Amino acid sequence: MGSALGRSFDAARRAVSCYGLAVADDTTNGPLAGFRVINLSSTLLGLFAGQVLADFGAETILVEPPGGHPYRAQPGWPVLSRGSCSNAAGVHRESDVEVIRNLAGRADVVIETWRPGVAERLGLGYEQLREGNPRLVYGSATGFGRDNPLSQIKGYEAVVLAKVGGLDQFSTIVDRDGPGFPTVPNATWSAAHTLLQGVLACLVERERSGLGQRVDTTMVQALGAHDVMGWMIRFMALQYPDAFTQVPFVDPKTRVPNSWMGYALMVGLSKDGRWMQFSQATMKLFRAFLRSVDLDGPEWDDAWDDEDLGRRSAFRDRALEAIRSKTYDEWLEYFDANPDVFAEVFRKDHELMEHPQLLHDGSIIEVDEPGIGPIRQPGPMVQMEGTPGVARPSPALDADGDRLRAEGAERPPAVAAPAAPKTATAPLEGINILELGTFYAGPYGASILSDLGARILKIEQSDGDPIRWQLPTMPEIGAIKALLGKQSVGIDINTPEGQELVKDIARQCQQVLHTFRSGVATRVGLDEPALREVRPDIVYHSGVGFGTSGPYAHRPAYAPTIGAGSGMARRNIGGAVPERTSLTLDQVKDGATTLSAASMTLAHPDGFSAVGVATGMLLGLVAQARGLGGQATQTSMLATVANLLSEDLFEYPDRNPAMTADPGLHGFGPLYRLYETADGWVFLAVTTDREWNAFISVAGDVERDAEALSALFLTRSAADWEKLASGVDVACVEVVKGAYHIVFMDDDGMGRQLGFVTDVSHPLFETHPRLTAYCNFSRSTTVALPAPIIGEHTDAVLTGLLGLSDERIAELKERGVVYSA
Repeated sequence: MGSALGRSFDAARRAVSCYGLAVADDTTNGPLAGFRVINLSSTLLGLFAGQVLADFGAETILVEPPGGHPYRAQPGWPVLSRGSCSNAAGVHRESDVEVIRNLAGRADVVIETWRPGVAERLGLGYEQLREGNPRLVYGSATGFGRDNPLSQIKGYEAVVLAKVGGLDQFSTIVDRDGPGFPTVPNATWSAAHTLLQGVLACLVERERSGLGQRVDTTMVQALGAHDVMGWMIRFMALQYPDAFTQVPFVDPKTRVPNSWMGYALMVGLSKDGRWMQFSQATMKLFRAFLRSVDLDGPEWDDAWDDEDLGRRSAFRDRALEAIRSKTYDEWLEYFDANPDVFAEVFRKDHELMEHPQLLHDGSIIEVDEPGIGPIRQPGPMVQMEGTPGVARPSPALDADGDRLRAEGAERPPAVAAPAAPKTATAPLEGINILELGTFYAGPYGASILSDLGARILKIEQSDGDPIRWQLPTMPEIGAIKALLGKQSVGIDINTPEGQELVKDIARQCQQVLHTFRSGVATRVGLDEPALREVRPDIVYHSGVGFGTSGPYAHRPAYAPTIGAGSGMARRNIGGAVPERTSLTLDQVKDGATTLSAASMTLAHPDGFSAVGVATGMLLGLVAQARGLGGQATQTSMLATVANLLSEDLFEYPDRNPAMTADPGLHGFGPLYRLYETADGWVFLAVTTDREWNAFISVAGDVERDAEALSALFLTRSAADWEKLASGVDVACVEVVKGAYHIVFMDDDGMGRQLGFVTDVSHPLFETHPRLTAYCNFSRSTTVALPAPIIGEHTDAVLTGLLGLSDERIAELKERGVVYSA
């Protein structure tokens, strides 16, 4: 480690305690301290979930096969399994299963990721484990659900993407015909967190009822968090064909954007050959960008919306040339002088670990791993002031086996179940959350909690959240998803009276979510100290882009910014896009199109960050429900994506490289790969010798290499290969054509067929479809409400929650302090 880097890293470590993280020798307890979790999963999904549970204090017992967890062979094992205990126990021997059952009798949580029916067949299903332990929370994550025609398809990441159109959607990242394979675990990480959210919500509810329950989530549902507005745009185009015509975001032939957002989110190459992602997603910021590239003159006015393709193309070319007129360092100087303009560089490999903001926050930590030494890695994803997370070393195989087998040799005493509530309610029923913020990543995290029963009181300015106007030709469409389930309260927070009203609402809330850039909450008198004065036990969650303080805290952060700056885009496509000063303008256009698609095609940083916000908010609510008080908590988009990339984002001597896709972006290797067939494409996922032997028993003897398998797959159609392989329980599935929001969300799509889509009535758009909650519960209910219009609930909240008279409300409206629909 170089001396400058060493000083920077040491300074970051010294700052850790200020930001709610802890290193392994810290004795503080997380919000889950005292809880016991049994992790029965042998998948990456289970490791992601187990990591969070262990980081935040739970004794997380990883039940491994006698030969070890399949991921022990991966270089990321020490990071993914950190903090867990290891118990090597076969699940096919009754004596080992009995030990697990007895341990579960004393546990708070069990998680598993088997296909439906496997746990029950092994004697480890929910009904079998809850006997004598009525407080048990049992979390299951499957690929497609428990009881439908797709339930028995193996839930490998790429198999799920293939079935819902995801791999076809990623055709935008390859320079060949056919679908593309992304390296980032889109569905896996997202489902790990929807599983966590269900489990944490159950733990909050258990403090009220004394009872546990079963929670189910799926990988196909979890992907739904990433569709910001594609579904609603399609819905409007189909509903009103005379008014709207749906066109691609970027013209596939000319690479020219079809809307102003394509220019606001422009990718360009700097003078010194660094790819840069500009992100100016409001008209104010876009106008600032136009000034930065000398395109704010009258001759270019509204060129981005011109129907003349030639004028839009000339506008795009002029912008790319202007971006290329400065080096990256020169652009950074410009950004410092003009804070409404910003672009992140497209980082690659481990460059994110040197990001100034992560170093400032202490989000890059060092864990001393036995047998390896210090490992630099992303720290716990959520920063918690009062109950910080702790990253501890990973376990040696069966390190805790003797202790756990001794404990598990005795059956625990049965515990009588308290009476179940007479009426089923949602797990977060009775929890009020005050939302101060805009756009998607933070606000949609709160919407996830609204589906679990929380009441979200969203404070909006007179013209509403700016996301409502992100598509000027379709007002409100961009906001539907981020506002689902909320109550809109119109208050001008720039006035003293408005600020006092918000504080009065905060008195009735258990939690606050804010997503403002650094300094805004303090300026309007609604920062954490101000709201803690009115409610000392409140949980104040900051769901921000970069951070609440530090070198990037004031920067605008949107999904493309984080996709570029985190290295996520480069992780998806490897070296597919060259980076050098000699690229021609046409090569720059090609590279910009691919880089933009690499982090914005299906699962993207807005979706990941929203899911992370929901998990972070729930950790704060669990701590509060357990009597640990209020505190400041934080998730940032940047730190969340660092956690997503943690299977590769770490450093220790002589580590092996993580799995990456081949240059053609087909897959990880010959047995986990896309193949073209006589008609269409398939994805083959064979991960064990047993699966390989089953496959060749019906496909014929063939070498285990891509060339031989490519020739074999051309002999049949994709549908025939799927039917043949499914007969021997091998995952070889046809790649479904169409984007996820079409395949899954259309009226006759997979989501409707599997029961994951419902209809709601919006004040403006009448009946429209929306996703149901990402989790289903055995005892609790869930909620599916529409999005509000601006100020729809102002009067009801001011009268019902604050007790204001009609006369007082009318007076406040007259003076512009409040407003209603």
